[in-house]
Amino acid sequence: MSKIVNAFVTICMTIALMWGLQACSNVSALRFVQLSDIHFLENGSNTTFKMIGESPRLLDDAVAQINEIKDVDFVMFTGDLIDKPFEKELRAVLPHVQQLNYPWYFTFGNHDRCVGGYLTSDVYLKMLREANPDFKFDNPYYTFIPKKGYRVIVLDDIITTEITSQGYIDEKQLKWLKKELDRAKNDTVLIFMHVPIIEPFASPNHRLKNASQVMGLIESYKNPIGVFQGHYHATRVVQHDNVLYVSTPALVSYPDAFRLITVQNYKDKTVFELNWYETREKTIQKMAKLLVIASSIYTGEENERNGIYEIKK
Repeated sequence: MSKIVNAFVTICMTIALMWGLQACSNVSALRFVQLSDIHFLENGSNTTFKMIGESPRLLDDAVAQINEIKDVDFVMFTGDLIDKPFEKELRAVLPHVQQLNYPWYFTFGNHDRCVGGYLTSDVYLKMLREANPDFKFDNPYYTFIPKKGYRVIVLDDIITTEITSQGYIDEKQLKWLKKELDRAKNDTVLIFMHVPIIEPFASPNHRLKNASQVMGLIESYKNPIGVFQGHYHATRVVQHDNVLYVSTPALVSYPDAFRLITVQNYKDKTVFELNWYETREKTIQKMAKLLVIASSIYTGEENERNGIYEIKK
């Protein structure tokens, strides 16, 4: 009788183990960091809103914190890496960014390029390629696959024909975006851009001019999609069915924070876990808080800082 019982227990344990392994095989995790609005200036001064003079220290602290995090697949800078669109500022910031232990990528912000000046898209991208072996792109908008089951799409929604803080995505880029979304219908898509589709708060001078058109295109697809944005220096998370819109605050102004995002693909759902990291330069952070009128606008709610969001498949 004991042999029968042992055999039965062994069979049950084997079935349970096989089921567990099968369940785990349906999970594919991706971890990345979003850093936004660094506004690096080598010898700058603080303004009424941004801790420009402390931007190198804030960046170095963020890089050090990221290097302490395990198993990060990549880091994405969502615009305004530099505050003034000069080649010397880009050359100055790159050694700081190169201290990252993980692959890093970039999307343009409205402070990064010089309208009618030398620091054009081509010059900027060439400098990034020379400084970063993982950055191989010669177009301001591009795509790559960081891991099976995921596709990253980087958009360029900055207007380069005039000095403005508004954004726009032209028809050529929209057609390209549609093509990439068609290719990724079975994947979880991660879209990165500077000017947000959904504003954290109303600001007519900073909005994406054709936001409804871009939103309509993205939301016409039914696979899990995360859209990660900056520009407003504010925190907000909005979910529209299968699309999660995430606005991340600036590193250069209060709350001087960035995000770690973990995405897990299951058979029946995709889970986004957002984790909040503030600067360890607390004196700078306290000074930055004094410069904002309503700090809660920039920090958002607790679930927008540290939250778990599910998208059903």
